[in-house]
Amino acid sequence: MRMKNLLFLVLYPVILMGCDPFGTSLDADDVIYYASYDKKDHQDISDTLSIMTWNIKFGGGRIDFFFDCHGDRVIMDSSEVLNHLEGIASFINYHQPDFLFVQEIDVNSKRSAFIDQVQWMLEHTGFNYAAYTPQWRANYIPSNGLGKMDSGNALFSRTPLFNGRRIALPLIEEQNFLVRYFYLKRCLMNVSTVVNGDTLHLLNTHLAAYSNDGTKKKQIDHVFEYADSLRRNNQRFLLAGDFNTLPPGTRKVRDFPDSACTEGDFEADDYSGEELWLLPFYRSFNAAVSLERYQKNNLPYFTHTTDKNGFWNRKLDYIFSNQPFIPERMEVFQHADESGFSPMSLSDHCPVATQFILR
Repeated sequence: MRMKNLLFLVLYPVILMGCDPFGTSLDADDVIYYASYDKKDHQDISDTLSIMTWNIKFGGGRIDFFFDCHGDRVIMDSSEVLNHLEGIASFINYHQPDFLFVQEIDVNSKRSAFIDQVQWMLEHTGFNYAAYTPQWRANYIPSNGLGKMDSGNALFSRTPLFNGRRIALPLIEEQNFLVRYFYLKRCLMNVSTVVNGDTLHLLNTHLAAYSNDGTKKKQIDHVFEYADSLRRNNQRFLLAGDFNTLPPGTRKVRDFPDSACTEGDFEADDYSGEELWLLPFYRSFNAAVSLERYQKNNLPYFTHTTDKNGFWNRKLDYIFSNQPFIPERMEVFQHADESGFSPMSLSDHCPVATQFILR
């Protein structure tokens, strides 16, 4: 009998009885607050604020990992992780956002040498505060040599954070029971802060990449409905993250040149039928990259590629708000800039930044 089948027979009845032997369950209170050990002095923050969102690929740089099918790596050593984090921190320190939304950050994972990347980032950037919520947590994952996993989304801020809540999103229904137990549990993170006496909700998310059963659409709808409820109640919010789908008006929606996966599990090469899924966001909220600007020319706003030797070929990363953005302050960092670091060498996503006015 194959080990995978034996494992299924052993674990299935245990998990079915409601037990959680590998600690994968997550709830609304799974938000962890961080503070820098050495508080940095900041001048008063104005009503014009800067924001950046970045999927940092758990400090993996452009190593070819198994899930992208360009290579077979699973585990990094600490020197590799720290080298990538140093580049990310240097880039952030050069641009100095007031709020940083990060996806795919590890805090205690075998694949990233068990480095708490949230605390490390706090100590090596200008932020004083952070909040973290897991999307993928297990004491042990019995596949691909992954082992212990604690990975998710984080918010970094110059102002204190409070009232954190993890809003669970629908799970991928097409996965079998055991895979779903160990797999990522997507969420929307809501953490509040106060800027000049005004409460601001900071919403961070990273949606499913591999789903053929409609789960991603359900997740998108949940995120929209939550943000729209804040808008309807006149509560200020910023929403950012990796939505893993394309904007309306995208010219190329399938057969991307960097697609190397062919077996189905990790294919994210066909967005056909998703073309209008994000339209409610553009209709109801302000977007850092307006739909009109994007539809005129898609290329300058692409944020993702799995090919470290290629170029960004699709837009997956977004910033929305019910506060007004300053269009001329929007940047998609596709190329190396004055910071001296190229985002292409630091992650399979490039950062997006803008400024907004708190009203």
